[in-house]
Amino acid sequence: MEQQQQQTPSLDDCLKLLKGERDEQRLAGLLLVTKFCNGDDLGSLRKVYNAVGAHFLDRLLRTGMGKGSVSGGDNRDMYLQLSVTVLAAFCRVPDIAASKEMVLKIPLILEIMPEVSGSPVLEECYEFLYLVITSYEDGATVFYESGGMKVLASQMSSLPDGSHMMELAMKIVQSILSRLSQDVVTDTYVSELSMMVATVARQFALLHNSLKFEALHLLSEIFSSKYSKPLCDALCAMVGNNWPDHMRAGIAAILQNRVEPAEKLHALILAEFVMSIMGEDWLLGQPNLPDLPNSIPADRCFLLVLESARVEVAVLLNDLAYLKYEASKDTSTTAETIILKQRNVAISFSLVERIIKLTSTMDEVEGSIIGERTLIKVINGLNETINVVLEYLQDAKEHGQKKGNDLLASVRVVGSYLAETPNACKEKVRELLDYMLTIEGEDEPSPFHSISFLLPMMCQITMDIEGCKALISSGGYKAVAECLIKFIGPSGNVVGDDSCTYLACDTILNLLLKKEQMRFRMDESTFIDLLKALGYWAGNANDLSVIIMASSICALIFDYTSEETLLNHPNFDNSSLHNLYKIIARSLASRKQDMSDMVREETDLLEIVTSGFSRWAHRFPRLREAAEST
Repeated sequence: MEQQQQQTPSLDDCLKLLKGERDEQRLAGLLLVTKFCNGDDLGSLRKVYNAVGAHFLDRLLRTGMGKGSVSGGDNRDMYLQLSVTVLAAFCRVPDIAASKEMVLKIPLILEIMPEVSGSPVLEECYEFLYLVITSYEDGATVFYESGGMKVLASQMSSLPDGSHMMELAMKIVQSILSRLSQDVVTDTYVSELSMMVATVARQFALLHNSLKFEALHLLSEIFSSKYSKPLCDALCAMVGNNWPDHMRAGIAAILQNRVEPAEKLHALILAEFVMSIMGEDWLLGQPNLPDLPNSIPADRCFLLVLESARVEVAVLLNDLAYLKYEASKDTSTTAETIILKQRNVAISFSLVERIIKLTSTMDEVEGSIIGERTLIKVINGLNETINVVLEYLQDAKEHGQKKGNDLLASVRVVGSYLAETPNACKEKVRELLDYMLTIEGEDEPSPFHSISFLLPMMCQITMDIEGCKALISSGGYKAVAECLIKFIGPSGNVVGDDSCTYLACDTILNLLLKKEQMRFRMDESTFIDLLKALGYWAGNANDLSVIIMASSICALIFDYTSEETLLNHPNFDNSSLHNLYKIIARSLASRKQDMSDMVREETDLLEIVTSGFSRWAHRFPRLREAAEST
């Protein structure tokens, strides 16, 4: 044993060789280092590095690349492997990794990597890059500007699943995105980033160790960026790639196991992002993954996402209520926590809305993957969640809170559900309707979006007398009228889509058609403003459906007033009346002259205009003359 210890070279022997004048001595010293020097012995690595010198290491690397000459042999492959091995080892010493000499070698290592694919030296290339990029302040920039993203994207998909190289590659990507703005990366390398995402998604699905969570965090970071839109487009274009199936499998694995709540939230972020690209049907897709022979049932991810989102909503709303109304409000920590929880609950709300949308279409699809019993379970779960949200709104009402993005998001998710099931949670909704219509987002000067979110429900409930009474008693009809004026009027500063405009019009029509049964009279200031907005909207319109819709509402409002009354009103002028006369005259003329499909489809509305004209024409002599002359 003593003889063997005497024959084993010591560090001092290596240092003597490394300090030799001839290249052969230095090479021998480096070879000895690789055989016995412990990579965790940073002190010894520092001594060896100082002895061999940065200049010789540079020469050795370039000789291995065929760009330089180190005397003592012509074995390029050996020189290349030796140089990369010792460089990676030296970079375990933080200040060596952070040195300018090392960062200048990043372009050389990137040049080497395509040539050593499949060789053991490739792993040491990845280790070198990771250590230097994370140690040197501008390492990420040098890597990026040297074309590192292209090299990484081209190699990641062929790295062994779950390997140390794959782990290092993922850490390099994470470091690049954390040190450089993602908009910079996606601007130039969006295709490469999408390839990396597909590879990381595969790791997320296949692995069952800590690297699975590394993949989860990396994907969550990428998709949470506000610059992810170009990435969405690139992923959509990846025809035939299994990344959506890998994402579904990975998300389901996280959600169905006992993991920290923060990890489940990351998984929900991924689910929301994938659905923003693939649509809600992705939740129910049948996976086709040879790598995962025990594929999950087609509805598993759907049910897991729903249940997890429901839990998140309940927990987060409870936390928010405590922080806003009971906890100390004097600390910046409380304010920051509220903002974070509001952001997180918005993700869960979005998922619940998507599931509502998906569930609403299931009855329309033959051979739906979801059975009737499961569907009932889903609907009951959604009912419970909407009740939780309504309780949160009730709490806010009792505390006099009307402004906040969390409150607006709550109204939105309630509105999405009531659009499909307008009589759900009926008593609670009617009780809170007046309050929900007054809620504003943080940047809104007055309620608008809350009204828009509830329009589908209000339009449906006003089809019967009871719903109309509920809307009138809550003051909701004024809110709908004001919303419609903002959509179509000359002073409206909000651009709404056509569906919202027509929902508001239909709601007003439903109320006005039942005004006699309810003895309902719209107040003068509301109908004056509404008449002006309708005239502005339809006065110069070419779309006959717009003209007929506006005319039908005007025809019902004219039951309240007369030409003389309107002209004497301080906020109503002759040009406004002219616009209204023009659209009503065009509607009456279209019924007589135009038998197009459009006119046939609007028969019910034209009947409202015609019958209204017969009731009040004597009070509008100028309109009667205009109509008779057409």
